[in-house]
Amino acid sequence: MRHHRLRLVLSLAAISLAASAPAAEVQVAVAANFTAPMQAIARQFEQATGHRAVASFGATGQFYAQIKNGAPFDVFLAADDDRPARLEAEGQAVPGSRFTYAVGTLALWSAREGYVDDQGAVLKQGGFRHLSIANPKAAPYGLAATQVLARLGLADAIKPKIVEGQSIAQAYQFVASGNAELGFVALSQVYKDGRLAAGSAWLVPGSMHDPIRQDAVILAQGRNNPAAQAFVDYLKGPEAARIIQSYGYEVSAQ
Repeated sequence: MRHHRLRLVLSLAAISLAASAPAAEVQVAVAANFTAPMQAIARQFEQATGHRAVASFGATGQFYAQIKNGAPFDVFLAADDDRPARLEAEGQAVPGSRFTYAVGTLALWSAREGYVDDQGAVLKQGGFRHLSIANPKAAPYGLAATQVLARLGLADAIKPKIVEGQSIAQAYQFVASGNAELGFVALSQVYKDGRLAAGSAWLVPGSMHDPIRQDAVILAQGRNNPAAQAFVDYLKGPEAARIIQSYGYEVSAQ
């Protein structure tokens, strides 16, 4: 009887310690295309775990440079699989923590209804003044856009019309504001709950550019942060997957 009572006391003590464990904060560098899903995931993550995810949004290439220079991030959600792999190889990420959290879709979008047809023929017709893309050196969606233009044989003809944003968020803003009639954006920026939120778009076939595999990795700073591991675990789970898919991404099986 005494042993049973001791086990019960120890069990209650363990529960009490777990309940009183302090919530932690995780600093997350997030590719701009993933802004809306991340905001929704961060809210759900805090409700589910008590930990808080503080997100900064920008271009993947710029974040890579900042992390190399000691920027205080715990987790990196990139728009490609190259930079997280590099950070892992360079000893600036936790080995084995890298995984694909989403596969992105490129879209040619206009804020105008009916302006972009569902085959992208508007590009060949050329009756526009400006085409917005993200900086291909910093943003994987921008690189994919240049690959599509090259595949269509339009790179030289359209080059004078291109306006370049430093991130996919800025590329989207050029189109949303009307400064460019159309632009290549991430589908997630204009898509919610299975439909286009506004305007008109061509969903670019994935065969026309390199796959946009978006990898996450725990950075060296987050190695001993319980909130960093908790966030990555949550990102791999079913609740996060539902949010990610609702914005038009594909989710790889973990």
